[in-house]
Amino acid sequence: MSSSCGPQHAPVGDVGVALMMIDSRLRGIHEGKAGTDPEQQVLIDQLTASLGPEGADDVLDGVCTLVLMFMTWLRKAHEEQNKDVIEYVVPNLVATMRMMPRSVRPETIPTMAGLVIAAGTGLSPSLWRKQYGYWTEEEMTPLEVTAFLLAEHINRITDDPDFATRLISEALASSEEDC
Repeated sequence: MSSSCGPQHAPVGDVGVALMMIDSRLRGIHEGKAGTDPEQQVLIDQLTASLGPEGADDVLDGVCTLVLMFMTWLRKAHEEQNKDVIEYVVPNLVATMRMMPRSVRPETIPTMAGLVIAAGTGLSPSLWRKQYGYWTEEEMTPLEVTAFLLAEHINRITDDPDFATRLISEALASSEEDC
């Protein structure tokens, strides 16, 4: 039975900008920087400021698409090991977010966990969230953190610091070839 929250009903959003933001954070961490490279952050800030409300919504949908794609990959990887992705990914994600109280307010953690569970069960994170109203300002950083942590988890599983970014880049490239 098809759900109204199925990914086929969801906007894809601007996955390219969303991926650039997550990749920038990943590179910053791997280069030993606590945050984003200041020059890179200026570029990201300029880009997001130029987007306008529709563009910002597209980036939000793009980040949700990343969460769905990352969880789809993780679900398949866990199923190969006869493991449940929700059981192995969500507690780790929640525990990590709890250690980040300046970036992820405690009251946003249940929403992010629900978002990841929705994606892990094949639902669109974007449509799942929109059932409960529009995104709040307090959820913006936790959403980015969620996508970042999922990408980093994939990179650790594969022992390849660029795997998650490459996974999405290759999917984007193949979808463009199909058009």
